[in-house]
Amino acid sequence: MALIDFRDETAGYGGTAILEGITLRIEPGEKVAVVGESGAGKSTLLRLAYERCRNGAALVPQELGLVQSLTVFHNVYMGRLHRHSTWRNLRNLVRPAPAEVREVGAVLSQLRLEDKLFAAVGELSGGQQQRTAVGRALYHPGEILIADEPVSAVDEHQAREILETMNGEKRTVVLAMHDRALAIAFADRLVGLRNGRIVLDEPAAGMKPDDLDHLYRPAG
Repeated sequence: MALIDFRDETAGYGGTAILEGITLRIEPGEKVAVVGESGAGKSTLLRLAYERCRNGAALVPQELGLVQSLTVFHNVYMGRLHRHSTWRNLRNLVRPAPAEVREVGAVLSQLRLEDKLFAAVGELSGGQQQRTAVGRALYHPGEILIADEPVSAVDEHQAREILETMNGEKRTVVLAMHDRALAIAFADRLVGLRNGRIVLDEPAAGMKPDDLDHLYRPAG
């Protein structure tokens, strides 16, 4: 059974359609990269996917959605707020429990952020904040990870480490990617958008970045 199943869908904001005629199925276990130029509708497609499987999905939004005044621990812990009682969550806000500290620390160690466990997010670099948002998604119990440009603020070596970790920790991964080479390397399927429509849906194996040039050429 497909996790995500769009059939001739239209979506947008404020009454303006950004996506039109979208038909797309994503099955459990797939690693999918959504590619296309800025404004093609990648973020809108991811938002639509997240809304359809919200209860079982972890999200890394492009704007990250971190609470700057809270620590890295607390921001990552938010990935499981819905699993615990209000009392337990308040207790962890004041005095984090050792078990949760160990769990969050284990996630952060995969992202090379363990030394920032109790640093305020507002004191971190852009790349460290992005890794914190990825950590929150990895800590989320859902088997689906939906991420919008999750490695745009880190160097290529870190990007490869993060993408490898995401693919290893989550069964199904759907990413919007700007870097075509990384999209090909870490996805098994590429979905290409142009002007709000899917114009490519192919296996990533054997693809080269140049094969995606038509998604970025000016119209005409």
